[in-house]
Amino acid sequence: MSKVRVLVGTKKGAFILTADGKRQNWEVSGPHFAGWEMYHLKGSAADPNRIYASQSSGWFGQIIQRSDDGGKTWNTPGSNSEELKGPEGFPKGESNKFVYEGEVGKHMWYDGTQHPWEFKRVWHIEPSLTDPDTAYAGVEDAAIFKTTDGGKSWQEMAELRQAKGHLWQPGAGGMAVHTIIIDPKNPKRIYIAISAAGAFRTEDGGLTWKPINKGLKSQFELPDSDAEVGHCVHRIALHPSRPDVLFMQKHWDIMRSDNSGDQWTEVSGNLPTDFGFPIDVHFHEPETIYVVPITSDSLHYPPDGKLRVYRSKTGGNEWEALTRGLPQQNCYVNVLRDAMAVDSLDDCGIYFGTTGGQVYCSPDGGNNWNTIVRDLPGVLSVEVQTLK
Repeated sequence: MSKVRVLVGTKKGAFILTADGKRQNWEVSGPHFAGWEMYHLKGSAADPNRIYASQSSGWFGQIIQRSDDGGKTWNTPGSNSEELKGPEGFPKGESNKFVYEGEVGKHMWYDGTQHPWEFKRVWHIEPSLTDPDTAYAGVEDAAIFKTTDGGKSWQEMAELRQAKGHLWQPGAGGMAVHTIIIDPKNPKRIYIAISAAGAFRTEDGGLTWKPINKGLKSQFELPDSDAEVGHCVHRIALHPSRPDVLFMQKHWDIMRSDNSGDQWTEVSGNLPTDFGFPIDVHFHEPETIYVVPITSDSLHYPPDGKLRVYRSKTGGNEWEALTRGLPQQNCYVNVLRDAMAVDSLDDCGIYFGTTGGQVYCSPDGGNNWNTIVRDLPGVLSVEVQTLK
């Protein structure tokens, strides 16, 4: 029988949740890297036992962790254990160097002045679809890095910052590459999203990048609502069978593009609010998408304290609330942009985690929800692997 492995990054460690295809009885492993912010974990499609993880601390810096046995053991591919130990025995975070290439340059700061690029942390790791030793890292301040040696070394794909990087500006949570999507039909085509710069696309493996923000409106964030860059994109998703069709959760608005991002159309429809962070697509139904509406950009909790996932089976505009098994009173949590995922079982499972430490699973496409685990530290990311 198939199995699922759910990779959960939290503010105080990583957790690995496993179950068989029924997704009823779960084993919980963790916390791995207890006390550390684990921004993102993701497994390789080419080798499911290869998992990359971003381990971060404001005190000790950034470390990339790697597992080659499905999360049972971990290693820092760029350093030996002695190089990671400081005088008090704490990891120094020097195993992996993320160094901007060439003249670093500047981007816009919150007050509109120019500010130099400064590396802070890795937000998102996207392994290659075909090579377990190749992966991409989206970082803050916004840039994309690539490894071809399993995480031992990382090189910036500096051409991205040439796409009007001097006009990029941080959002409330910083300025980071938080979404990386590799086209499953054309691996040289990669989509990325940045808060708050917008969405970008490369057709040549990163040699050149193009802003793809036409149709986005940001009247509250930008003086020019039709600006080519500067939009606060929260998340992008696509279905692997239709990589030209993109769905976006923006700062406000749910958007859709049917031409690889060249033009966007709003599909928020009848949602109670179109502010939120995650968005995802049903594995077997390319027109079925999921979002979690949040009250507003100043009130990061569900409307009326009712946690509801909304599903559209029409690719947007027409939405239904999915509530069975979710708290419908006194619930004031948030669901962050990397904290929703889907599996590829015949009955597609939908997963998400909350800032209150709950991880939910629906084994039937959203109709019914069960709590896998609760009372974890605040959840930063959720990814799922379907294991045959």
